[in-house]
Amino acid sequence: MNNNFYIVPPAQNEPVLSYAPGTQEREELKHTLECFNNGMVEIPMVIGGKEVKTNDHVDIAPPHNHKHKIGFYHKGGKEHLQMAIDAALAAKEKWENMSWKSRASIFLKAANLLAGPYRYRMNAATMIGQSKNPFQSEIDAVAELVDFFRFNVRYMTEIMEQQPQSNAMNWNRTEQRPLEGFVLAISPFNFTSIGGNLPTAPAMMGNTVVWKPAQTQAYSARIIMEILQEAGLPDGVINMVFVSGRDTSDVCFNHRDFAGVHFTGSTAVFQDIWKTIGNNIHNYKSYPRIVGETGGKNFILVHDSARASQVGTAITRGGFEYQGQKCSAVSRVYISKKFWPIIKEEIKCDLDMMKMGSPDDFGNFFNAVIDEKAFNNISGFIDRAKEAKDAEIIFGGSYDKSVGYFIEPTVILTTNPHYETIEEEIFGPVVTIYLYEDGKFEETIDLVNNTSIYGLTGAIFAKDRAVVELALQKLKHAAGNFYINDKPTGAVVGQQPFGGGRGSGTNDKAGSSINLLRWVSPRTIKENFLPDNSFKYPFLGE
Repeated sequence: MNNNFYIVPPAQNEPVLSYAPGTQEREELKHTLECFNNGMVEIPMVIGGKEVKTNDHVDIAPPHNHKHKIGFYHKGGKEHLQMAIDAALAAKEKWENMSWKSRASIFLKAANLLAGPYRYRMNAATMIGQSKNPFQSEIDAVAELVDFFRFNVRYMTEIMEQQPQSNAMNWNRTEQRPLEGFVLAISPFNFTSIGGNLPTAPAMMGNTVVWKPAQTQAYSARIIMEILQEAGLPDGVINMVFVSGRDTSDVCFNHRDFAGVHFTGSTAVFQDIWKTIGNNIHNYKSYPRIVGETGGKNFILVHDSARASQVGTAITRGGFEYQGQKCSAVSRVYISKKFWPIIKEEIKCDLDMMKMGSPDDFGNFFNAVIDEKAFNNISGFIDRAKEAKDAEIIFGGSYDKSVGYFIEPTVILTTNPHYETIEEEIFGPVVTIYLYEDGKFEETIDLVNNTSIYGLTGAIFAKDRAVVELALQKLKHAAGNFYINDKPTGAVVGQQPFGGGRGSGTNDKAGSSINLLRWVSPRTIKENFLPDNSFKYPFLGE
């Protein structure tokens, strides 16, 4: 057996294609979209490498055209979760004993499959199933997921290289063992890349996984599984099930071999997961790893020295790209009263040019929210703002679900720094502006810091460097990803590892070695070449 330490290919960020008029990629994607829109897809679960079908079929329709059925997935129950756990445990010994170099090869091949022959299929599935425009899909479903695969291989290599010091008498070494048991991955609808990373990061480190993707992400999840299987992932290493949250909790969190959960979703659900694991802690073989990225109430703080056009762009892009359905999306903005009129015109100019509709039309910047539940929740915030005495809607505010779940980009102006849309996560295209008194910038920093339970992303806009330094210090814990003169969205793997603290999660930084270290349990080994033959130490002598 060859035990040489190989150097893996260097990790580089995947280039983002433009899909501009006249480009080949634009024509390829349009053709794939047409095929997918006119087809009918059947999506089974994948357990132990086998397709598993049930009699419970759930229709799939694009959020922007919810009467147009494009396929269905097979929904499972508790018995399928148990099957998935059994398959993961059966595959575990062989997978964890496979050389990490061979595991790396699988995911490097998956990266190339996604960047090459699967690129347009993945984009089309994400655009149709999750209502993303071509750019939002490209940066997520292709570029970021490719980056996760490639950079995680690099981080795994770096982790394996880290070894303790030795001397002539002793050889000290550390090996990284996977966790004992199975890992549960629970992924959200909004980022295909998160759907791909949550199960594969633990798997890369030698764990076997039960993966519960969001059911509104079923279309792109199916293609992720196809890519992994074509890349050579052994049967049972990742098992994809479409099941309810209640069934998942009842089966997985009561299983003796539950070893950890990799989660992205709502704060309330994550807190319930943590509580359930705590209540069941005496049942487990080991202490489970709990890794989660949850909600955000992300801010932009504007100083009067900022450039108005840059602030306006950060608000419209950061707040309204992908309909505000990003954990990092701008949701609250703080601007001085005297600076506001200029920025207001910048926002108005952008919104006047912003088109809304199906992602099939590449001229649409803005598409539909994910489903009727989200539509009703977001429109409820808008309706209450229309009736509020301390808030007014200055842009947008209309919505319509007759064809698709469309909600206009909406800007609320409030006189109450604790108005509900300033404090509560909405997860939709609603940005709230609070105007602070001129000359009260430092007091406003404290307001930003103390208003929200979350700590995910935030930004300061200022040309004055002293102001930037002040904000950096006073907002130290307000955001795990902090931006200076940039919108607080669009973190790139290898450049801005993503995650936040407070109510936003465990801050284990997806896109870094920090995350991968959570999925291993190190064993330190000391080998003594000349063991002692007597218990006596020199100090015992006469």
